[in-house]
Amino acid sequence: MNRSPVALLVLTLAPALLGLAIFRAYPIGLALYESLYTTIAGERTFVGLENYVGLLTDSGFWKSLRVTLWFNLIINPLQVALALALALMFVQKLPGMAVFRLLFLIPIGISLPVAVIIWRIVLLPEGFLNGALGAIGLGPYRFLTSPDFALYSIIAIATWKGISYWMIFLVGGLQNIPPEINEAARLEGASAWQRLWLVTLPLLRPTLLFVLVADITINFLLFAPVFMLTGGGPRGSTNVLMYEAYKSGFVFGDMGRAMAIVVCLVAMLLVIVAIQFRLLSSAPAKEAR
Repeated sequence: MNRSPVALLVLTLAPALLGLAIFRAYPIGLALYESLYTTIAGERTFVGLENYVGLLTDSGFWKSLRVTLWFNLIINPLQVALALALALMFVQKLPGMAVFRLLFLIPIGISLPVAVIIWRIVLLPEGFLNGALGAIGLGPYRFLTSPDFALYSIIAIATWKGISYWMIFLVGGLQNIPPEINEAARLEGASAWQRLWLVTLPLLRPTLLFVLVADITINFLLFAPVFMLTGGGPRGSTNVLMYEAYKSGFVFGDMGRAMAIVVCLVAMLLVIVAIQFRLLSSAPAKEAR
């Protein structure tokens, strides 16, 4: 029996579309629905947009938003820049690269909870890092219990865990660039920096766009390190929006507020990703003109 191209396309994409509907569209729709309700004395009541209006005057929400934005402003450029630097080193045929590759692929093989536990031991006041710093006359520092250090400690842990993962995608992108293009630029007298900036990065743009979008999505929704290491403290310095939503829903039982926070977070994330797509996807066309 002959099938039309459209029917064949729908049949081919059906499993993926079904998974997208179940694991993406349904949770988002459920969050939107639940954000319109609140629970008072065990009774669920429809309140419309009241949960969203309440967030506008909620100092806890705004403080968590500031922490989340500051966290992402630091970690996303840091992770992508380090992953790109490691990827550029990874593709070089230099002595000792086999050891280098092994060392920087180790974080991928360690699950996030195990990595967090390891780093908790390392960063304790009597842990390995303070012991090493004490040997040279520094410290001890309260990496996880000081408002001045806690957020940056989580940034360091998440960066250590993430850069090797993003490096793999960037290595794939670099290996897809024909070596003849770089060689031609070198013969034309372009320096290594000029070849990187004018040849490699423009050709790597699609891979960089994917890495940026995926990295920002993961870091905006970061939860496990905060939950396991600081509990949003000290003094709210690591209380990102995902943890604030968790507290609202599962600690204080206000699921409506929790879902409203999640919806706001997803909306902000969609806006940021759309801006990234707009800027990075339109760049080649502007250059061509």
